[in-house]
Amino acid sequence: MGFDLESLSEATSGAIGALVSTTVLYPLDTCKTKYQAEVRTHHQQKYRNISDVLWEAISTRQVLSLYQGLGTKNLQSFVSQFFYFYGYSFFKRLYLEKSGNKTIGTRANLIIAAAAGACTVIVTQPLDTASSRMQTSEFGKAKGLWKTLSETTWSEAFDGLGISLLLTSNPSIQYTVFDQLKQRLLMGKPSPKTGTESSPEALSAFSAFVLGAVSKCVATCLTYPAIRCKVMIQAAESDEDENQEAEQKTQKTVSGALYAIWKREGILGFFKGLNAQILKTVLSSALLLMIKEKITKTTWVLMFALRRYLFVTRARLKNT
Repeated sequence: MGFDLESLSEATSGAIGALVSTTVLYPLDTCKTKYQAEVRTHHQQKYRNISDVLWEAISTRQVLSLYQGLGTKNLQSFVSQFFYFYGYSFFKRLYLEKSGNKTIGTRANLIIAAAAGACTVIVTQPLDTASSRMQTSEFGKAKGLWKTLSETTWSEAFDGLGISLLLTSNPSIQYTVFDQLKQRLLMGKPSPKTGTESSPEALSAFSAFVLGAVSKCVATCLTYPAIRCKVMIQAAESDEDENQEAEQKTQKTVSGALYAIWKREGILGFFKGLNAQILKTVLSSALLLMIKEKITKTTWVLMFALRRYLFVTRARLKNT
């Protein structure tokens, strides 16, 4: 296939979109994560709702701690989204070329998205675990990325890998829904031409925002119990008392997390923080996809121009 220009432009624009959306919504993400990580009976809860986390940061004058772990989260988001979008775009193009089809079906789309997601999770899991521990640490007590990783064993760095692989179904569902809706919106729309190749079709900012919100909302509702378990497994250990620390160690497995939620919070506990999760993930994905759609064409044109320049330069050197 030669130089995969479209896959590289998709990966770059997706990674930039992830960087921007993560930074803008990070305080909300921190509040949401700390709220999800707490598993206690109703009368012992430290946080009654997500706003309690925000008021704790304000009352203790640790507002800037809402950004603890931002650098690690941005690194993880950039790397994971680059790998995901590159893999997703590359495998989709490969499938269409090998099959001879003009469009990709839902089943094939799910398989391709899951494969891209699984590869991404394995590469970025240590960063994901570190960022979760930094976010769930006490305000003002979060450690840096290097210190967090150096104090973590190799197996602990991959805490929650199994459930993270399971959660590859989340972006698979999201991007499949988004891609199918996008195809329907763009159906019949002529493709603009740039030189001898056509640049990728782009949605309007508003359309991309709405489709991103709808697709992520569907994916989040279907996978939320697993999301909550993952946060609990990766959360930093509390130093409040020894009993609490012993209980937290039993929650470092999927079965332990599920049992702890069922025992202390009942069936509704599996959906604790769902509203905050939907708000954060829907806004994040909508912003990501909106930014990605708007800069994909620009990225494609720049890379196309660079490739053309390198081709002409190489030809001139051969002739001299």
